[in-house]
Amino acid sequence: MSKIWKYVFIASLGGFLFGFETAVISGAERIIQELWDLNSFWHGFTVSISLIGTIFGAIGAAKPAQKYGRKRVLQVVAVMYLLSAIGCGLSFNWYMFLFFRLLGGISVGVSSVVGPLYIAEIAPAKVRGRMTGMFQIMIVSGIFIAFLTNYLFANFGDDAWRYMLGIMAIPSLLFLILLNTIPFSPRWLWLTGKKEEAKVVFESLGQSTTELNSLDSQDQKEEPLFQSKYRKPIIYAVLLAVFNQLTGINAILYYAPRIFEMAGFSRELAFLQPIFIGGTNLLFTLIGMSIIDKYGRKKLLLSGAVGMFIFLILAAFGLKSGASDFLLYYIIGFIACFALSQGAVIWVFISEIFPNAVRAQGTSLGSTTHWVMAALVSWVFPIIVENIAGGGFYIFLFYAIMVVVSFFFIMSMPETKGKSLEQIQEDLK
Repeated sequence: MSKIWKYVFIASLGGFLFGFETAVISGAERIIQELWDLNSFWHGFTVSISLIGTIFGAIGAAKPAQKYGRKRVLQVVAVMYLLSAIGCGLSFNWYMFLFFRLLGGISVGVSSVVGPLYIAEIAPAKVRGRMTGMFQIMIVSGIFIAFLTNYLFANFGDDAWRYMLGIMAIPSLLFLILLNTIPFSPRWLWLTGKKEEAKVVFESLGQSTTELNSLDSQDQKEEPLFQSKYRKPIIYAVLLAVFNQLTGINAILYYAPRIFEMAGFSRELAFLQPIFIGGTNLLFTLIGMSIIDKYGRKKLLLSGAVGMFIFLILAAFGLKSGASDFLLYYIIGFIACFALSQGAVIWVFISEIFPNAVRAQGTSLGSTTHWVMAALVSWVFPIIVENIAGGGFYIFLFYAIMVVVSFFFIMSMPETKGKSLEQIQEDLK
């Protein structure tokens, strides 16, 4: 089991870079807006360009992951992360910055598909939630470190944003080196006809090859995803991804310093508060991962939705009334509830709900949906708060309403805890 955890940890480093890449812009966005004199529309576009890249990455991840294998694709992703970090740190104009942020976003999109996919395919059923959840733990670790380094570099003058973005080159290089030590996914090997190699890998992981043999009773040739027999997993994955972003999580993470400035905090305190947010996100994700295989995906999602609604409503009326003293606590409460529920579950559930023959495509669809919504939410946020009186109140109120709608959707979702990937498919039939 320790060997599997090692491989899971290495594959999850893509999640660390994912989290860092998406959150680091929160420290640089205001500096960049002033540096290149961007209005609210182009400022929102600059912040969300990485998310636009994630859409292309997520859409394009399935075919190479299916053809060349999950491991090889992750190696390419590590190189792209490295180039993005160096390029952003050295950018001498807006267009160059946009290009390398787009490249980083493509890397995030691909890794959000392939990382959880690889982990789900090597993990034993009884601990698959925790193992696939390691990817989410690394995401929130990356977010926390991004907030921390943003704070540390905030007083580095006009070039602070270069250090904030460029430091990601270090973990990117480490990720690239360590990927050489992990095996290919045994389920991918089996799917591509390399059954003996698949058995060797599966046995080296200390698992019975019975699950691999059961794959022969299911459709194993790659086929189109959009068929009536895959209707249920498609609906579950897409709607879960949509509601994940309509909670407002990415807008809050990307614009955290600005939200606190809106509430009257000084610039220094506005950069300090996100560290508490990142720490809370990490702590409660760890708690969520420790209980996901005990209580299941569905219970976590439902209980988290109740908490998110309460804290979003409190934050909305706090911004409206100007009672900013408690805003940090409201947002920390929201982050805690999100991390325990949506944050802990989304990548686990999407990676396990599809059958082997279309798992790469299905995971890609769920991830693409997630990033389309993330881009829209992040692009719209500054437009609303800068151009509508009381915009902060209205946008937080909207997020709260979406959480209520998501609660009723979650009630219809299946529970997948403790089941093999193949058993989940039998149950869906």
